[in-house]
Amino acid sequence: MDINKLKERKKELGYTNERISELSGVPLGTVQKIFGGETKSPRRATYLAIKDALYPPRDYSLDSGMSYVREEILAYELDRIDKKQGEYTIEDYYALPDEVRVELIDGVIYYMTAPTTVHQIIAGDIHNQLWNCVEEHDEECFPLISPINVQLDRDIRTMVQPDVIIACDRELITKKVIYGAPEFVLEVLSPSTRRKDQLVKLNKYLNAGCKEYWIVDPDKEKVMVYDFTEENWPDVYTFSDKVPVNISDGKCEIDFGRIKKKIDKIEKYFLDEELE
Repeated sequence: MDINKLKERKKELGYTNERISELSGVPLGTVQKIFGGETKSPRRATYLAIKDALYPPRDYSLDSGMSYVREEILAYELDRIDKKQGEYTIEDYYALPDEVRVELIDGVIYYMTAPTTVHQIIAGDIHNQLWNCVEEHDEECFPLISPINVQLDRDIRTMVQPDVIIACDRELITKKVIYGAPEFVLEVLSPSTRRKDQLVKLNKYLNAGCKEYWIVDPDKEKVMVYDFTEENWPDVYTFSDKVPVNISDGKCEIDFGRIKKKIDKIEKYFLDEELE
C-alpha cells in the first residue's frame, strides 16, 4: 500500500481530512491517523475506500458525493442532448448499452461501478441463507439477487437495482422486472453509493411501501435494519451477530459471523493494488 501517493494526491486536490472522511465513509479519526502517520498499515478495505475518494471513477461526482453519470456522456449514449438530470425515463434507462450499469431514481440517472469481491461475498451469502430459510419453511417468497430491475414506484421515472430483495407478492414478479415495492430490500454500501443508499434510497423504499430495509456497511462491519412497520429504527448489528429477518416472523436470520469468516479468509489472498 502506497500511503505516500495518497498523501500527495490529498495535497494536490487540497482536500481536508474531513472531506476525505465524507467521501470515503471512513471515520474521521481513522483518516487523521493514516495521514498523520500514526497508522502505517491500514486495513485494505480502508485503504481502498480512501483511494477511491482521491482517485474516483471517471463518472463519479466529487461535488455531490454521489455517482452521477455526466450529462454529456449520457446524452451521447442516448442521442438525446436536450434531456437533463431529473428528466430521464425508463425508456432512456433501457436505451443504455447493457454494459452501462445505472439506476434511475425520480428521473435522475446514477452510475453504478462494478461491485468489489467483498461486496459480492456479502450479497451472495445473504441470498444463499435466505433461500435456505425459505425452502426450509416452504415459504411463498422469492429472495433475488442483483442485477434485478425493480420498478419501485410503478411509474416511468424510477428503476432501481437493489443488491438483494425478497418478493412475497406474486403479482410483483414478472419476467422482466419486479413491478412495485418488494417486502424486503438490502443494499451493501460502497464508497460510490454510500450517500445514495443511506439517504435517497432509504426514503424511496420507505415511501414506496417496503416493509424492511437493510444497509450493510463492510468497512464498519455494521448492519442497519430499518423495520418500517415499527416506529423506532434503525436497529444496529455487527458482523458478529445473527440478524433476524423481521418479515419472516422469527423464522429466518442471517449469520454475519459466517460471512465475516469468509471475508477474512479471502482477504488473506488479496494482493495490494498499485495506484495508476
